[in-house]
Amino acid sequence: MEEHEYYPEKPFIEKVKVESNWGLTAFSIVLFVGVFLLVFNDQLQFVLFLILVLFIHEMGHYAFMKLYKYENVRMLFIPLMGAFVQGSKDKYSQKQSFIVVSAGPFPGLYLGVVLLVLSSIYKFDWLVELSFLFLFLNVVNLLPIDPLDGGQLFKLMVNRRRDLFLLVFALLSSLTLIGFGFLINSWMMIGFGFIMAIKIRSIQRNYIIRKKLDQLNVNYISTYEELPNRSYALIRDVVIDETPALKKYLEISEESNDEVLASHVNSVLIAPINYDVSKIVKLFFVLFWLFSISLPFILVLSNFLNFDWYFEKL
Repeated sequence: MEEHEYYPEKPFIEKVKVESNWGLTAFSIVLFVGVFLLVFNDQLQFVLFLILVLFIHEMGHYAFMKLYKYENVRMLFIPLMGAFVQGSKDKYSQKQSFIVVSAGPFPGLYLGVVLLVLSSIYKFDWLVELSFLFLFLNVVNLLPIDPLDGGQLFKLMVNRRRDLFLLVFALLSSLTLIGFGFLINSWMMIGFGFIMAIKIRSIQRNYIIRKKLDQLNVNYISTYEELPNRSYALIRDVVIDETPALKKYLEISEESNDEVLASHVNSVLIAPINYDVSKIVKLFFVLFWLFSISLPFILVLSNFLNFDWYFEKL
């Protein structure tokens, strides 16, 4: 007998395909510049340099997402915050994920190194400032803090079900951002750290739900399309039990809630990932990561480059 004779067919989730919208990207850049200049009205050169650095960084992510057939890939700039590229796949490769995440900070960092050397040779003030911006933003982005690229790379190192690890990592990242924000008197960073509490609550909820599913021997590492009807029914019941607000909504709702329940079940699922990166490759990558972060400091502190002329002008 077929499975649907025991359990009803799970609801269908229609995939919404979003094409890359460069018009929206351009609008977000204009908004980014406008808001930045309202706050810092005499920093036009800096904001143009910032746009360039962020655009090159995000184009690295974007190019490899498109190469590896990610869906709904788009780039947006957020005023006073930064920029991001969004995209998704049903199934992931660890190797491809490493490349997609790395394609943002590492090219930007080494481009900054090249510009730093050129600025020392040709003594252009603007080139020093541009190179420092490339280096600063990309080095910071490589720190192992969620949601920075360094945090994403750090999470990719863990080859196991890692809900508890992600929960602790997100909490430590949030506290780090809040603490550093207080240290440098940045209310924006402090606020961003508190906003991460929403993500922590979501991770905690999924951790509890998946722990119960483990006890029921339900496999939740699956795409929604490949999820068996029995697994859907069991996950749905656990989600309802562990989400009081959803349970209350279902009790008072008089409409069909299939789409709502399907969305909640889908949020619990973990996209399958092929762990195709060996430990040796990971070791070399970590060493390269550490060397890359250290390189700008080595160059600046060494006698190889001379910036006395620049600091004398300041």
